[in-house]
Amino acid sequence: MEFKKIIEEKSNEYWGKYLPHLSIDCVVFGFHDATLKVLVVQMKEKNLWALPGGYVLKTENIKEAASRILQQRTGAANIYLQQFRVFSDLNRSEGFFEEFEDTIWHKQRFLSIGFYALVDYSQVNLVVDEISDACEWKPIDELPELMMDHRSIFDKALITLRKQLNHKPIGYNLLPEKFTMPELQKLYEIILGKKLNRGNFYRKMLRYDILIKLDEIRKGGAHKAPDLYQFDLEKYHLALKNGFSEGW
Repeated sequence: MEFKKIIEEKSNEYWGKYLPHLSIDCVVFGFHDATLKVLVVQMKEKNLWALPGGYVLKTENIKEAASRILQQRTGAANIYLQQFRVFSDLNRSEGFFEEFEDTIWHKQRFLSIGFYALVDYSQVNLVVDEISDACEWKPIDELPELMMDHRSIFDKALITLRKQLNHKPIGYNLLPEKFTMPELQKLYEIILGKKLNRGNFYRKMLRYDILIKLDEIRKGGAHKAPDLYQFDLEKYHLALKNGFSEGW
C-alpha cells in the first residue's frame, strides 16, 4: 500500500487512540566496531530518513510510550532512556505532510518530547514497519538527510550525552558485558569529539573504582592481548546517582 493511503487510513484510528499534539522522537545510540552509531528509519517512498518515534497512548505515561515505541522498533526491552528536551517550533512537522488534508492527524501541530537511548548493539533486532523502507544503524558522522527537525533533535541529544559524560559513567548500556580499556576510551573519545591521553584515561577510570578487571584477556590480533573488564554494577549505579567530582 502506498505511503499516502497508509497515513490516511491510520489518521482516524490515531485520533481516538493517542493524545493529540504530543509526539516522541528518540535518538538511539549504539556502539559497534569502535564506532558510535545512531538508529534511523527511511520513510516509505521518500528519500528522507527519520529518527524512530511515535505517539503517546491515552492510557500511558510519557516514558512508557518511549519504551513501547523503541521495543516495537528494536525488539529490546528495558532500554536506558533519558528525556532531554521538548521541541516545539511552529510548523516543525506540517510541511512533511503538505500533500494531505489539514484534518489528517499527522499534519497537526505536534510538540515532540526528545529522548536519547543507549542500547547494546548486539541485543537489537531492527524492525521495518509499514511506513518505512529501511531501519539501519548509521555512524554519527555519516548521517543521511533527516526529515523535519530531526537533525536538530540528534544534535541536541549528542550535546546532552557529551555533557552528561563529564559527570556520569556512561558506558554500561553501550558496551558489551566484557570490554577492553581501549574500547572504553574509544567510546569516550567519539562522544566527546576529542582525543584523550591513554595514561590519564586509564588512571582516572581506575580511580573511579567502577570497573572489575577480569582474569581473562581478549584473544586475537597482532598486539599484546588486552585485559578484559566489566562494570561493578553496585558501584556503577552509585556513581550514576552521585556523579563524578571531575570531568573530562
